[in-house]
Amino acid sequence: MRALVAALVTLLAAALLPAAAARATDRGSTLVRTAAGWVHGQRTVEGRQFLGIPYAKPPVGSLRWRAPRPAGSWHGVRDATDFGNRCVQSASWDPGYEDPTYTEDCLALNVYAPDGPAGRPVLVWLHGGGLTAGAGADIVPDTFARTTGAVVVTVNYRLGAMGFLAAAGLDRQAPDGVSGNYGLQDQQLALRWVRANIGRFGGDPGRVTLAGESAGGRSVCTQLASPPGRGLFRAGIVESGAYGDCGARTHEDAAGSGAAFAAKLGCASGDVTGCLRRKSAKEILDAQAGFDWAPVVGGAFLPVQPAAAIAAGRSARVPVLNGANKDEGRLFAYGAYDGQGRPLTAAAYPKALVDAYGPAAGRRALKEYPLAAYPSPTYAYAAAAGDQLMACPALRLDRRLARTGSPVYAYEFADRTSPPFASIREAGRTFDFGATHVNEVQYLFKHFGLVTPLDREQRVLSRQMVQYWGSFVRGSAPRADGAPAMPDRRTSAGRTLSLRTASVGGITRSSAVHRDHHCTLWDSVAS
Repeated sequence: MRALVAALVTLLAAALLPAAAARATDRGSTLVRTAAGWVHGQRTVEGRQFLGIPYAKPPVGSLRWRAPRPAGSWHGVRDATDFGNRCVQSASWDPGYEDPTYTEDCLALNVYAPDGPAGRPVLVWLHGGGLTAGAGADIVPDTFARTTGAVVVTVNYRLGAMGFLAAAGLDRQAPDGVSGNYGLQDQQLALRWVRANIGRFGGDPGRVTLAGESAGGRSVCTQLASPPGRGLFRAGIVESGAYGDCGARTHEDAAGSGAAFAAKLGCASGDVTGCLRRKSAKEILDAQAGFDWAPVVGGAFLPVQPAAAIAAGRSARVPVLNGANKDEGRLFAYGAYDGQGRPLTAAAYPKALVDAYGPAAGRRALKEYPLAAYPSPTYAYAAAAGDQLMACPALRLDRRLARTGSPVYAYEFADRTSPPFASIREAGRTFDFGATHVNEVQYLFKHFGLVTPLDREQRVLSRQMVQYWGSFVRGSAPRADGAPAMPDRRTSAGRTLSLRTASVGGITRSSAVHRDHHCTLWDSVAS
């Protein structure tokens, strides 16, 4: 029935195209003409939304493992009321991701446009998921768009082996001789789509903020260092994305990994590239476990490591809002131990640290994170893991960015009362996740389309966080009603905005975040 209704809408809209063209400046219309053709969206209580708009040709057949190409044009009116396909990925415990997907035709984006005048700021959101999972549909930012007055775009990009496979044969087909950055190239093509089309939805193509969380934040950090991305965005937001100092794989390591992956698929000799392209998406997905899928450094797309580019002043010099969560590691520690039905024991704790960080750093961590200071060995391990992986790299990124002379605003999400996000909510009845990885997202958007059950104080914090993010997207320093301004690390070295509910101290500017996360230890290990 829904397909029939969509077809009728398409036919009626096509018949009315001349009249629609005459109303091209009507920013409240759900019929919009993009450079590739007309799209018909829908109106909600929050504004307008246009879902599943293709920005690239399907990366299938000979286009698999090539830089994306702009989507072709279409005739008539394209229905834009349903999300596009998720890119190839495994099943997960997140709502709507219970089954794997093998669909390569997935390069689509979603536009959320509030009513009102044209020239609105634009937020382009890159989803998380470890560069192996997720989709633009993971968040529904319609309330954020209405509240802040911004047009919000969420993007699908290629993942896992489909997005990051490097190999000698693919190198020869890459414009810069370095393969393996297809997912990041997808993101840049989406930004070019925004530059060409967002004005038709009421957005200003000159006021684009690129934002993301976890792997999406890592992508923003990487895009700062990518020369072809210069000028495609005027600001960046990195949420829990500085892990590994935004590091990319070396070309040598990526090519070696690609050769091992090809061998696993039975494509070790002869026409390796052709053999790989003949494999089904299911075969590719089934074989990708155990490999590191990440950007590749060394070509024109990403000449040097992002941290080195920022330190040398060779990154995009744009304002950045950057931060992490206070208890990042609890999600990962739960997944490794308690979530597997085998909580970490006191006897096994020292070896777990040594295995994770090596003998020298592991012994130092054992002194910094004594078991007596934590409710259980799992929580002690979680503190070390979160500090090493997320908190301290975020602070190092702050310092590097501040030296470029561009504004860098620092926050820490510290609401330890925050409810676990949707897929771990049941586990949260027995395990205290605190302010763990991903938990801040639900304070900004509907996560997996769900309205998070926040209490009164959390709703106040959520409203203030939307104000901080919204004012930054509009082009000013991040500010919120009744709360201190987010520190600019150029002038407030060492200070971070701690985002907490009122009953535990409220929002404050803290100078203790580096100390609280034992970053003297982790900075020395990273150097």
